[in-house]
Amino acid sequence: MANKRKKIISVVGARPNFMKLAPVARELDRHKNKLRHLILHTGQHYDKNMSKIFFEELDIPKPQINLGVGSGGHGQQTGMIMAKFEKVCYKEKPDLVLVYGDINSTMAAALVSRKLHIPVAHIEAGFRAHDLTIPEEVNRLVTDVVSDYLFSISAEETKNLRLEGIGRDKIFEVGDIMADSLLFFKRKALTLQTWASLGLKQRGYALLTLHRPSNVDDRNVLKNIFAAIKKIAQKIPVVFPVHPRTRKMIQQFDLDGVKNIKFIPPLGYLDFLSLLMSSGFVLTDSGGVQLEASVLNLPCLTLRKVVERKSTLASGTNVLVGNNASKIVGEAGKIIIDFGKRKPVKKLPWIWDGKTAQRIVRILIEKKL
Repeated sequence: MANKRKKIISVVGARPNFMKLAPVARELDRHKNKLRHLILHTGQHYDKNMSKIFFEELDIPKPQINLGVGSGGHGQQTGMIMAKFEKVCYKEKPDLVLVYGDINSTMAAALVSRKLHIPVAHIEAGFRAHDLTIPEEVNRLVTDVVSDYLFSISAEETKNLRLEGIGRDKIFEVGDIMADSLLFFKRKALTLQTWASLGLKQRGYALLTLHRPSNVDDRNVLKNIFAAIKKIAQKIPVVFPVHPRTRKMIQQFDLDGVKNIKFIPPLGYLDFLSLLMSSGFVLTDSGGVQLEASVLNLPCLTLRKVVERKSTLASGTNVLVGNNASKIVGEAGKIIIDFGKRKPVKKLPWIWDGKTAQRIVRILIEKKL
């Protein structure tokens, strides 16, 4: 009698999850004789450009299950996901639940799985900002505590987990799954030349992303950041794909209409990657963009006071500037002066090699879930 295929449910809900899911889904498909993979979309991101287009571009199979939770406060959204996902677990009886990153969907699915005694695997375990005012930090801590397989990106994250008392037998250093997607789609994105369609010159613009509540929900903080961006835009055009939530706050605070800042709608992964690769530098509060910039040897100014991916700081490509306008302008000025003189990345973990998904799936098969 043939062995029954193990059933894995991947739980995703927002655009950062989709880039992480894509290489894992491809690798799981290579082992479909042993593993049955179901994709569940919680609906945490409900805008087409924040969700559907990513599945299409990244060639991810259409989710078999969609919870459709939509927007809401942290408690409301997390509670709705838990209630709906619990019903799915009773029906599907998965052998493993695979969660990605640090969004509300991640924590909600991990908690439900633990309470139902279903093994949980967490991709990107061990990220720590050591700041509990950050909602994602709470999600990370809770998810890691209840997970059975913790996949870390480097020795730094493994150390964080060990310091919190998590057993070494549960932790697996596999590399950064975001690097898998970047390296897989890099050539395709290069051919798009998205910068040209926006009337920009290659290496002749800065790219801005901004979405964290700590930056966009406080008028004074957002105004301060925009004051810095205005000064940078006097020297070099700035293109800004605006997250729906950020757009709402910009309009509410009456901060739009800045000269030389090109406000554009959210982009799909490939168009964004095309813009990123051909930019002079990037200003961001996104952890994923910091990683991508490091792999691409692209100067990055991070609009935060702390970061989770400490390796990007060690690489020499990433500089923390917070929301300090003078520091943002000063560091941007240094980059503009040195345009075309990029120094090689100092050091990146060797396992950021595009083979993270292979290592993850191999471990799950070897451990027999």
